[in-house]
Amino acid sequence: MNYELPAVEHGSSRSGRWLRERRLRVALWIAAFEVIFAAFSADVSRWTIVLLAIVGVAAYYVVGRTRKGTLRQVLWIAAVSQALALFAVAAASVIGTFVLILAGIFALVALVMIFRDRG
Repeated sequence: MNYELPAVEHGSSRSGRWLRERRLRVALWIAAFEVIFAAFSADVSRWTIVLLAIVGVAAYYVVGRTRKGTLRQVLWIAAVSQALALFAVAAASVIGTFVLILAGIFALVALVMIFRDRG
């Protein structure tokens, strides 16, 4: 009998592996919620999202790339979600309603990924 078992990445934890499998989906959901919140909230400006994106991406490049496991995955999710939100904010400054369409696309892609996951 030939059994194929997935290799466990050295230095990874169970929660880190769980996050790695779902990190793009989580990042899309966070970006979608953040963009919708920013679109309808007077308290969150585009500069807030720019600052969060700078901090999120910098944290991943300074700390996340050298670590393994859960911390790396959390920082990856934060960096990608903030980069997507920054992209949406930049697009919104050029095209106003595009931001809501983009948030809808993020949410739609996340839903498709969730429904295709049969595990």
